[in-house]
Amino acid sequence: MEPVTLRTDRLELSIPRGADADAIFVACQDDGIQRFTTVPNPYTRRDAAGFPVKAAAGWAEVSETTWALRRDGVLAGMIGLHGLGRGAGEIGYWLAPGSRGEGLMTEAAAAVVDWGFEGPLGLARIEWRAVVGNTASARVAASLGFRYGGGLRRALVNGSGVRSDAWIADLLPGDPREPVTWPVL
Repeated sequence: MEPVTLRTDRLELSIPRGADADAIFVACQDDGIQRFTTVPNPYTRRDAAGFPVKAAAGWAEVSETTWALRRDGVLAGMIGLHGLGRGAGEIGYWLAPGSRGEGLMTEAAAAVVDWGFEGPLGLARIEWRAVVGNTASARVAASLGFRYGGGLRRALVNGSGVRSDAWIADLLPGDPREPVTWPVL
């Protein structure tokens, strides 16, 4: 599949490029990104340089779709649908520290969810998982209507190999896209 560019009021979501490597490297030094995501730890410049290549391969294989969030041309974060197959995928995302607290991820995630359900993938469900305690990620998912499904013990492994308990949620195409209350928030 060819990469698709999505646009929101404040963001352009497009495939990561080689020119993004320095900004990706800097962002991925953040303790929260390293704790709550699967980025390698330590995250090296070589990892950052290889990331756009990996993203392009995911699009080509239709195994994952990854977008760089750009606000006024500046890299703000990453978002993607991963583990694509059999009509489902898992949403994952991170924001650079300087881009947090402005609702950018909620805006980007809404566009990605719409595209996942209504675009060429025609997904039947989108799953969300996060390390227990990642309330920022959980707030984004809950604000988009993801239904909290509970937890999984020691289900997620970060880039350091640390196993953590997970919160899980999902969204179906017909679910209302309005905020829902979760017991963990």
